[in-house]
Amino acid sequence: MGRKRVRWLLSALLLLSDLGMTALAFYGAYEIRARLPLPYPPQNLGAFPQHLPMMGIWMGYVALFFFFSRLYHLGRATSRLDEISRAAAAFSLAAVFTVATASMAFKDTLFAFDYPRAMILYAWGLGIVGVGIGRLVVRGLWGRLRARGWDRSRMLIVGTGEAAEMVIRRIQAAPWFGYEVVGVVAPRSNGITHVAGVPVIGMAEDLPDLIYARDIDEVLIAIPEAPHEEVLRLIALCDRSNLSIKIYPDIFQLIATQPSLDDLGGLPLLTVRDVAQRGWRLALKRAMDIVGATVGLILLSPLMLLIALLIKLDSPGPVFYVQERMGLDGRPFLMLKFRSMRADAEIEGPGWTRPDDPRRTRVGALLRRLNLDELPQLINVLLGDMSLVGPRPERPIYVEQFRRVIPRYMERHREKAGITGWAQINGLRGDTSIAERTKYDLWYVENWSLWLDIKILLRTLVQTLTFRSPNAY
Repeated sequence: MGRKRVRWLLSALLLLSDLGMTALAFYGAYEIRARLPLPYPPQNLGAFPQHLPMMGIWMGYVALFFFFSRLYHLGRATSRLDEISRAAAAFSLAAVFTVATASMAFKDTLFAFDYPRAMILYAWGLGIVGVGIGRLVVRGLWGRLRARGWDRSRMLIVGTGEAAEMVIRRIQAAPWFGYEVVGVVAPRSNGITHVAGVPVIGMAEDLPDLIYARDIDEVLIAIPEAPHEEVLRLIALCDRSNLSIKIYPDIFQLIATQPSLDDLGGLPLLTVRDVAQRGWRLALKRAMDIVGATVGLILLSPLMLLIALLIKLDSPGPVFYVQERMGLDGRPFLMLKFRSMRADAEIEGPGWTRPDDPRRTRVGALLRRLNLDELPQLINVLLGDMSLVGPRPERPIYVEQFRRVIPRYMERHREKAGITGWAQINGLRGDTSIAERTKYDLWYVENWSLWLDIKILLRTLVQTLTFRSPNAY
């Protein structure tokens, strides 16, 4: 089956799922309203067939708004949470237009009667949940089929550096995206024969021939340090009409994702750096931190007491590990963690932790695997030293090193440090590239929103509870 037909099949399955869940939610709302006398007994509810015209209108608007929201033209690596949020917004618009249309179209007709408001609210809530579940099921099924060879997209990676290696490893860790890396193209001769296990099959000048000979569907240019002229030259070499071209961005492109146009006395200025968290946004984030940390400490207190007891029984030493870290505006603070290593782990000086660090205790190995050693940082959040979401804080000794060699490194300290963050949920934690982590942290600082924080928290929770790869969501 051709790729185009496969994509049509996926879109058709998503459409059937959306319409089916909408109809199911509407019928469920009718049954709930008929059987549940809340907030008051139903009046003029009528028989279910009387509601079929309104259900049909709702389904039509769902298909229409979902289509214009490009919910049937999803990318391979689209975030599930972003997809569900867009679906919820489109479904809410469909609900509003359905009520308005029904009120006008059915006036003075056989179907004219007052629709119970509670039923509409039930249908709206059930519909959002149902559509979200349906899409997760369809996308999960399609991901499994892609992992087995369906709907594969043959890709060439241009670049042999760290960025290219990171992209390849991300693709290899997520077979459900359906990408098949055919080979690597070197921008210039450098003697490298393999990148992350993928062979180098040619030079930049070979791109036109390789694209046709290997039947390539997508080319990804992963040379963030390349000048713009070089990138344009590489794009020009990819002359196949139906070829998709992607570019791994440099730091400027990554930060300036939402530029705005200002003026200075009539002189146009492009703003690429603005403070996202200020005024009411800052108050809103702090309120979420206080509520989240308070609820978390109350609900998790039995688990934290159990962890403390296990640490004391497992090895000699304190329950908590207190370490100086650098937070907002470069100010130091004392960060709390459950001790996961031997008490003498840093007797020879500070060092990075590793996946199989021999300094770990038996309980500590489990705590680190489940990220439970981070739970005491809820106290730091409550005290105002940290936030639930933000760049991970580093030790002052490392900050002094990084600020000298990584451009704009200190800009990540414009926001409070976080228990989790954008870099962490994308697999950049521990002993990983500081430059890449900084790019992700700067993107978060420049593009902060309340929804972004909620999405990061949800992805952190899902990854922790399911042991899933950071690339799965």
